[in-house]
Amino acid sequence: MNLLSILLIGIAMSTDAFAAAVGKGAAMQRPRFVEALRIGLIFGVIEAVTPLIGWLLGSAAAQYITAWDHWIAFGVLGALGLHMIWNGFRPEAAEEATPRRHGFWNLAATGFATSIDAMAIGVSLAFLDAPIGVVAAVIGLCTLVMVTTGIMLGRVLGALAGKRAEIIGGVILIVIGSVILYEHLTGAA
Repeated sequence: MNLLSILLIGIAMSTDAFAAAVGKGAAMQRPRFVEALRIGLIFGVIEAVTPLIGWLLGSAAAQYITAWDHWIAFGVLGALGLHMIWNGFRPEAAEEATPRRHGFWNLAATGFATSIDAMAIGVSLAFLDAPIGVVAAVIGLCTLVMVTTGIMLGRVLGALAGKRAEIIGGVILIVIGSVILYEHLTGAA
């Protein structure tokens, strides 16, 4: 496996996290770069660990992971998206109580949901004698950069969308989950 292939895997594995980050950034109240970097680190670490877990699971669990990964991602992203939409429709007084920062567990759940495909990639890399440590590091770094960029891009979109930005973020998460499900059910993935 050459460096270009590894880089392309890293970029491909981080695109759904990027889209989720745009939605998160839009829902946040003017996130700063430090907050975007924090979220990028959370997503990046999770995205780097999941292919390692997949690689460790190997062929014994491959059929179970690939058989259910799209349903897990769809369920988690859909639930998070619906929660964001519900928060977006809450009255003004409730919106003021919404924290500026997204909690660690909320971010970790989103990061995990967008990285299940990376776990499946890890399983397949176990059969290719690929340098899993390098691949995992590249996936994590690509995700760190793309999520940090996505949060900051979402900041601009959030300012344009006004107080209903969280609804947009929730819709984005639901769309990502639906696309993952559609791709796996139709064989487009």
